Amino acid sequence: MADAKRTYRLFISANDPSADVHCAGLIRALAAGGRDIEFVGIGGPKMAEAGCALIENTVGGAVMTYKAVAHAGYYYRLLKRIGRYLREHPVDLVIVCDSPSFNFHVAKAAKRAGVRTLFYVAPQLWAWGAWRIRKLRRCCDKLCCLLPFEEPWFRQRGVDTTFVGNPLLDKLPADLTSFRKDYSAFDPRRARIALMPGSRLAEIESLWRPMQEIALLLRREFPGTRYVAVATSEERRALLGRMEIPSFQCEYSVDSVTDTADVVDLCLVASGSATLEVASAGCPMVVMYQTNRILWHLIGRWLVRSKFFTLVNLLADRALVPEFMPYFTSINPIVEKVAALLRTPDILSRLSNDLIDMVEPLTRKKAGQEVARIVLDMLA
Repeated sequence: MADAKRTYRLFISANDPSADVHCAGLIRALAAGGRDIEFVGIGGPKMAEAGCALIENTVGGAVMTYKAVAHAGYYYRLLKRIGRYLREHPVDLVIVCDSPSFNFHVAKAAKRAGVRTLFYVAPQLWAWGAWRIRKLRRCCDKLCCLLPFEEPWFRQRGVDTTFVGNPLLDKLPADLTSFRKDYSAFDPRRARIALMPGSRLAEIESLWRPMQEIALLLRREFPGTRYVAVATSEERRALLGRMEIPSFQCEYSVDSVTDTADVVDLCLVASGSATLEVASAGCPMVVMYQTNRILWHLIGRWLVRSKFFTLVNLLADRALVPEFMPYFTSINPIVEKVAALLRTPDILSRLSNDLIDMVEPLTRKKAGQEVARIVLDMLA
């Protein structure tokens, strides 16, 4: 184990809201272990609150890959700054979390500085871009994956990998019986539906308006439906409010995916880690996503090899929840699918139970504690 008498310095790289949350949990787990550890890096307010000295706040402006070219200058300068920092301020370990397109470069800078690197959240090479496994082997000393099937996939390709559980589930009890929803007295005309357009600006720009339009169309058949939109921060909540379309009204909730999913009947959610949080609340969902249409037809559909896109369906290894990824032509099929679910409470009940059955085995490991243990082993 790490020497309890010396002070260690860790550099952490996070570039989006979910990574900010994951790394904040890791920092707290390490701090609770009694070792004298200093944390520095790039990330967001959650990491800063947990005790990380940020050299740059990178979370507020997180963008999707297809818009990254507009921010290339910023990220180029940031990588230069990180490389210079690692050369001038020795650290014991670099931890990169998610955002592989950026963090591969951070890991390379760490290698040039002679620092070992831990990847927290495996890049989804099994879905697309499998040729990048050589790059991962070169710059990754240890890989912590969040999905059970990822550990054997990466180990078979020469990467030292451990399944650590999912940090989104760390606070859940092992028994999720109380989260199973009861639709025996469900009235679809008074359904409460959550809209979750994601955390990144590009997701909000492409999904928030269609989600509102879907809600307005649903009200034609179910006039008493009520809506609550979940924002990841007060800043994002204000943005959603400014982007409201005429005649649409909803409540807003901030940083409360699981809590909101627990009290609504159905969620319309952007694909991503939020789908697992919704599943942990036993809430049926319809998943949607949008991307650049030209890039998808030119490149994306030829590169993606996964049978499913949605995290929940990948874990279940079947089409457990409806996914529309990507959709280009019309929101009408999404409206029809949501309406069909609202009309069939028995299917909603079965979905709730199936989601809980899928999530429960994943709650047995606590990711924050598992990764903290691995970090201490690497510092030894």
